[in-house]
Amino acid sequence: MKLGLALPQRYGVDLQRDVVKVAKLAEEQGFDSVWVGERPTFAAPGSEGLYGIPGLPWPEAYKGMCEPLTAMAAAAAVTERVRIGSSVLVPALHHPAQLAAALATIDQISGGRVVAGIGSGWAHSDFDAVGVPFADRNRLLDEAFDVFEAVWGADPVEYRGGRITIDGAFVGPKPVSKLPVIASGHGEKALDKVARRADGWTPAAIPVAMTARLWDQIREKATGYGRDVSAMECVIRANVELSDQPIGGERRPMVGSMDQVVEDIVETARLGADELFIDLSQSEPFQGTSWIINTALEIKERVTAARV
Repeated sequence: MKLGLALPQRYGVDLQRDVVKVAKLAEEQGFDSVWVGERPTFAAPGSEGLYGIPGLPWPEAYKGMCEPLTAMAAAAAVTERVRIGSSVLVPALHHPAQLAAALATIDQISGGRVVAGIGSGWAHSDFDAVGVPFADRNRLLDEAFDVFEAVWGADPVEYRGGRITIDGAFVGPKPVSKLPVIASGHGEKALDKVARRADGWTPAAIPVAMTARLWDQIREKATGYGRDVSAMECVIRANVELSDQPIGGERRPMVGSMDQVVEDIVETARLGADELFIDLSQSEPFQGTSWIINTALEIKERVTAARV
């Protein structure tokens, strides 16, 4: 299993230095990829629960997160080997043709290393901030798949959809080669969309055994749609929160002592994930980017020692 590292985007980091510092160090220290997420708003306390669950507080890490495409471009410019991924961008918050152009541009800058993880989104405040109805999120995710396929394809581009029309125009830049588009979600409709349209799946915050079971379901569905499942990949976002002592009883995946988190990652590898990336930004109190690198390296060394 490949290992990646989330770039520091959260409130409290030095954006002038920390994004490129972590990207370069991740490459130097043998990580396979670096990743960003998208969180344009931070809902007022009590107004909206995390993941839409009433009363569940949002992590401080979400407050003031930097714009993801800019962070991807910065990482692409200072690295040569690592993949540059998103997990996830929410296409409904963007104009689809402009998002396609941005991703293709970063892919060109990186020499063909971009992985576009996309999802429907869950925060009402994000949609309110850009004036897009929350109820349209799944339709707009489908639109993004269509637009990406059209504008990254051969010129002249012909496309007519709900929001845009391209009538025989030349549209650039194009990705260096096939740009993988992976998708998130774990509901029935989301899993079906991954199986039908995506190049892979990027889940988060799901128990390890459930992740393995759902990934099997996706591949079974994809086979039924006549797709080559060997070309699909499962990339796990590990939202790591470390505690000083082991957590007893039920606990969220990737949350607990160092031993417990490493155990979760090793089990994830054994159950068939292709890649996992470590996001330490949600651990509180946040201890800075040097702590991110040092802690991620310890996790990487211990996972590697387990020979997975």
